[in-house]
Amino acid sequence: MPRSFHVKTSARTDMVDITAQIQAAISESGKSDGVCTVFIPHTTAGIVINEGADPDVCNDILAKLNEMVPPDAGYQHTEGNADSHIKTALVGTTASLIVENGRLVLGTWQKIFFCEFDGPRSRQVYIKI
Repeated sequence: MPRSFHVKTSARTDMVDITAQIQAAISESGKSDGVCTVFIPHTTAGIVINEGADPDVCNDILAKLNEMVPPDAGYQHTEGNADSHIKTALVGTTASLIVENGRLVLGTWQKIFFCEFDGPRSRQVYIKI
């Protein structure tokens, strides 16, 4: 059965470190080795694994995505969030992570980020180990 938790975002575009919540779910599961799948069930939010030591990395990612897919570029989708759908399509809504000895296998600087593209909102994250 999948586990889940909520993420609250504070801006229209935001990246929230969810590494600790995912690790906690793995620890609670009692499973020591396998694969952890993280799924974001939203069409305007996604997931990214990237550097977590320097917050400017997240700022740069969001700035470049906004430059590549500007919020107001005459899209046919008229709800005002077409750019959010496109950004989600670019970054994706799932990540598969290796679990060894009950711990996530991540690089030295890597963190797992929930990416908000149409906030602020309260969102759901699902985890299957």
